[in-house]
Amino acid sequence: MKNSKTITFWSLYIIAWLIFVGLSIEAGGLIVNFIFSVFKPEFVQYLYQKLNLIQIHNTSKLIFFGIYGFILSISILKAILFYIVIRLMHKMDLTRPFSAFVSRQILLISHYTIAIGLLSYIARQIVSEMIHYGPASNDLNPFWVDSEAFILMGAVIYIIATIFKKGVELQTENDLTV
Repeated sequence: MKNSKTITFWSLYIIAWLIFVGLSIEAGGLIVNFIFSVFKPEFVQYLYQKLNLIQIHNTSKLIFFGIYGFILSISILKAILFYIVIRLMHKMDLTRPFSAFVSRQILLISHYTIAIGLLSYIARQIVSEMIHYGPASNDLNPFWVDSEAFILMGAVIYIIATIFKKGVELQTENDLTV
């Protein structure tokens, strides 16, 4: 039984690494896309995801930088979130999971998850309002389509973090009394 749990844990660790690499590539691609959009907009059609916001850039630079700010913030926060998950999985001791480090990391994961969800939700609402006035388009929806899921997941992870914190307190108290 222990061997299957270890295999499952390390399989999830490898999957977390793959997701982290993918999210890092996506964030890097979006950063390059942003730089080209500002300095060489004619090359955007050849870049990653072909995110062409030149029409918005020509209409309003403030809206352009705001939308790209949301897109880049969300993608970078997702990559950071999975880096924290990898760090947690790498340093976690499965024989004694209730440690202060694990508790802090789970709490940090909940904060990042809620932040991603809230930023996504705010961005989606702002862009949906801008669509009525012309400069924004529905091509941006894939960047924040899962905002409610992130908020809900962040709330659940926060509850788990609170339970872990209490578990650490109980384990520490138990270690002191023995």
